[in-house]
Amino acid sequence: MYKLAGVVKKYRKGTVIVPALQSVSMTVDDGEWLAIQGRTGSGKSTLLQMLGGLDRATSGTVELDGIDLGSVPENALTGLRARLVGFVFQTFNLIPTLSAAENVEAALIPLGVTAAQRRARAEQALTAVGLGDRLLHLPSELSGGQQQRVAIARALVKEPRVLLADEPTGNLDEETRDEIIGLLEKVWREHQMTMVVVTHDKGVAAQAQRSGQMRDGTYVAAGDDGGVDMTGALI
Repeated sequence: MYKLAGVVKKYRKGTVIVPALQSVSMTVDDGEWLAIQGRTGSGKSTLLQMLGGLDRATSGTVELDGIDLGSVPENALTGLRARLVGFVFQTFNLIPTLSAAENVEAALIPLGVTAAQRRARAEQALTAVGLGDRLLHLPSELSGGQQQRVAIARALVKEPRVLLADEPTGNLDEETRDEIIGLLEKVWREHQMTMVVVTHDKGVAAQAQRSGQMRDGTYVAAGDDGGVDMTGALI
């Protein structure tokens, strides 16, 4: 599914060059659930952006199914993201003036899905995450957990092969956190998709098949036996 080789990402802040990723090499298998932990500023969200094609590496390669995302023209990359990748964010990123159903439908517009199909698929997706009775509610009329469920439905409605989640429980209380992680695990198993979850929460990471850590821009992966591969490749 994913293969990263020597990925470096640097940002410029004024006259200062800030290294966000330092020679990250890793693989993520098709259908795998990987959790990535790390302190604030360690590079974990930047890594997720690389996986989602939301940003390009300064050097190195990020391959998705053999496609080098860094060499794909921007228009084509936008289409690839729309088809293959679903995103879930800590802040939900819902459009406040749209209903739950309309927020979910919005993910299908770039795919050229008809209005009738969008409505049907949005209702189905929201029902699947337990919000079939909240289709017409605005985000402000929903709890934090419900808003995140809408965001998950929006990510799933286009039937992606990859789900990328950046601190999906960061704004939730412990009980709601457990509900959302349980939901993510459910959809991962049912849809057999590849899922990468960035989190600072050890409890969330413990639910994943595999886990790794970002440390000062460097990726260190743990194997199933708890061993650590300091090269950054999954073992």
